Amino acid sequence: MNAFLRFALVGAAGFLVDAGVLALAVFMGAGLFAGRALSYLVAATFTWACNRRFTFAATQAPSVGEWVRFLVANAGGGIVNLGVYSTLVVTVPLVARAPVLGVAAGSIAGLTVNFLLSRRFVFRA
Repeated sequence: MNAFLRFALVGAAGFLVDAGVLALAVFMGAGLFAGRALSYLVAATFTWACNRRFTFAATQAPSVGEWVRFLVANAGGGIVNLGVYSTLVVTVPLVARAPVLGVAAGSIAGLTVNFLLSRRFVFRA
């Protein structure tokens, strides 16, 4: 299985984490945007941990520096992800009622950007 496919599989699992945390946060009253900020951070941490082992087979010990590089490198995809989500929850009533649809669209939009930046700047061989 190639690295992009593994990255996509981790992303799919990250989507489940993201959507689950968002649903819980909204249920607990965090609102659509604060809930999304929390869900994104939790999902990004989850995908960093999974990608470092499963996708890029990192052998060095995990570090805060690597986690920070992952978050920074994936900010491009994150901006795309959050931009798509925000646009949809504001302009599409169905997505405002079911924000997980916005999470899905944002996740798909940011996938390629995140893979390329992670491979180049975080998990170089």
